[in-house]
Amino acid sequence: MLIKPGNFDFTEVWDGVLYKKLSHYPDITDREIRNIIDFMAYEKANGRDCTIECADSALYNKIMNAISSKDLYASIPRPVLIAECTACPYRKGCVTDFVCHTTPPENAVSIFASGKLLSAVKARGLSAEILMKESRNAAKDPADYFDYIMFSWGNCQAGDRLVMERKLKRFPNEDDLSINFTPGIRFYFRYDKIIKHPEAVIDGVLPVKIRDELILADWVYRIVIPGHLKRDFENIIPENLKSKVIYIDNDQKDIWNWSEKVYRIIESL
Repeated sequence: MLIKPGNFDFTEVWDGVLYKKLSHYPDITDREIRNIIDFMAYEKANGRDCTIECADSALYNKIMNAISSKDLYASIPRPVLIAECTACPYRKGCVTDFVCHTTPPENAVSIFASGKLLSAVKARGLSAEILMKESRNAAKDPADYFDYIMFSWGNCQAGDRLVMERKLKRFPNEDDLSINFTPGIRFYFRYDKIIKHPEAVIDGVLPVKIRDELILADWVYRIVIPGHLKRDFENIIPENLKSKVIYIDNDQKDIWNWSEKVYRIIESL
């Protein structure tokens, strides 16, 4: 894997490259250094070496020096707001109290039937090698990425964007994310609790990911179902999850407003 720290719109892994967004490029925070160290550790554990490439020599030297003293960064506290990605027009960053897994309604039916979130490998019954070769893997993620349930920060719209992408079978345009936007179902978890899951992994990119499966009754904080789907789901929610479900009407103008509306409700509970 190639690591490129820089002034990108956001952090992402795409086709073998980690584009690491820095909040104040060319400066780098201790937290951002910790992310790079965590990413390198995850990749090494899966048989992949990492190299670092950046145009600013002072930045490169600082990162390399930090890697040689990585134990100093092991206990860097999680900030209340991560300001690397400023795409969100409301928070100007990622709020870190909650993480979220978002899924299309049709997938949620089987999730409620089993009471579990499952990795792509487990949910689809296909090997990671087969999933890796599918056209929907546009980012060319390695096989091991499909062994995990992925989470975003709770106020992020990335999960709903992916739901729209899978629905449309193409990248959503502005109309798709506004007048034609249909939100998915969100499963919310307290960050401080979910990182204690025995299969939790910190990979330096996502807030957290869980290998294989997660039993909802033991871990979920709230489940947000769009109001127009209430009739479809109210009779299939397991009894041990009914108290966790809230129905929220999507009366917002776009995906950003929806994400903010949902998160305000979650943090107010």
